[in-house]
Amino acid sequence: MTGKKKNGRKDGEDIQSLAEIDRLIHEPARLLITANLYVVESADFLFLMRQTGLTHGNLSSHMSKLEEAGYLEVKKEFVQKRPHTMLFLTEKGRRAFKAYSRRMKQVFGEFPEETD
Repeated sequence: MTGKKKNGRKDGEDIQSLAEIDRLIHEPARLLITANLYVVESADFLFLMRQTGLTHGNLSSHMSKLEEAGYLEVKKEFVQKRPHTMLFLTEKGRRAFKAYSRRMKQVFGEFPEETD
């Protein structure tokens, strides 16, 4: 069966939508990081460790990848002589997360609903 679906899209367009997913954000650990920062706007390193369940090294590694892409801004400072790392989603990161979210809704919207 080929042709247009009830939403006006052609067969295979949902597959193309999936192929256009931002793979940097799609990785589960980075998705957790960006989703958390999208909601709270900024967070310190320990808060994100607790929220995501990632280890210090894992969070640091994924944080670096997001920072290199320009999705994340990292500010390091000292508070009472102790290092304190704050993370912010940049405007580019916010746009990328919104686009990712829209694309995933589009892909999942292609599945027929189950009837009980």
